[in-house]
Amino acid sequence: MQLVENLEYNTERPQLIIPEYGRHFQKMVDHAVSIKDPVERNNVANAIISVMGNLQPHLRDVPDFQHKLWDQLFIMSDFKLDVESPFPITSKEILQKRPDPLEYPQNFPKYRFYGNNIKRMIDVAVEWEKGDKRSGLEYAIANHMKKCYLNWNKDVVDDSTIFKHLFELSDGQIDLAAKGESLTDSGQFLKNRIAKSQKSGSNNKNNQRNSNRGKKRY
Repeated sequence: MQLVENLEYNTERPQLIIPEYGRHFQKMVDHAVSIKDPVERNNVANAIISVMGNLQPHLRDVPDFQHKLWDQLFIMSDFKLDVESPFPITSKEILQKRPDPLEYPQNFPKYRFYGNNIKRMIDVAVEWEKGDKRSGLEYAIANHMKKCYLNWNKDVVDDSTIFKHLFELSDGQIDLAAKGESLTDSGQFLKNRIAKSQKSGSNNKNNQRNSNRGKKRY
């Protein structure tokens, strides 16, 4: 009965700083912090680092692996361990400092179904000198815009609509309507999409048939 009363539950124990190493490792670190002799404390710290490295042998060839282990040791000791480290000791303030927020592109295009890449391609085409190379890029962009439009609208679309959107997105610098261009027929884009979906469906059926081929039937 006395043994049962003396049982320790994890909910009553201090929270682990790095749970991956387990509670016995945390006790080893706490013991190292409590050692008063600096020589013995350094020896125990190096022994702990050696065991930590043995637990992760697949990371020994990773650059700065030892530096990472020493950082973890100081973190588990709550930076109370006073030992000679072969690496610069990272301060608690630096580790707890919040990283700078990422600068996400705040783009709110009028025609979102074209995507941001189309706008980037248009900006590049506008910077090119006028000629066959630029004309070919402008035509390719317009065709891709038509394909994107059909993926979103799933219906036919007039070339004049694509030319109007391209004229607007390029700030009036690309006008294919004035050149009398004609894009790929909408039916061709839809036909290619249907053929692709049918091919994907047949591949899924073949994969399912092959996966069932070796199974026993009872």
